[in-house]
Amino acid sequence: QGQLVQSGGGSVQAGGALRLSCAASRYSDCRYDMSWYRQAPGKEREFVSRIDSDGRTSYADSVTGRFTISQDNAKQTLYLGMSSLKPEDTAIYYCQTVGRGPYFFCRNEYWGQGTQVTVSS
Repeated sequence: QGQLVQSGGGSVQAGGALRLSCAASRYSDCRYDMSWYRQAPGKEREFVSRIDSDGRTSYADSVTGRFTISQDNAKQTLYLGMSSLKPEDTAIYYCQTVGRGPYFFCRNEYWGQGTQVTVSS
């Protein structure tokens, strides 16, 4: 069961904040790298942030200092906190999970359905 279900999108004014959530089933014998991507109208999908199976985080330059990726293992949920939002952050945001480990069911890649974030001037 590797479906990812996203929530938390919406419309805000510039300078506002939102938190996106991505619920994912996890197995104790597997390890997971989880990422956020976004795609603006007419643009290619771009990397936003990643947290790997060791807890290391990385961010695109455009969001560094404004966005925070985190996870709650007990709730099996990935989060993207977004603050000081800009109109250029407007996009559909997608979460992604890449699993690995000793069993076949670990080694899968899943994408969330996407959630719209709209930031107005």
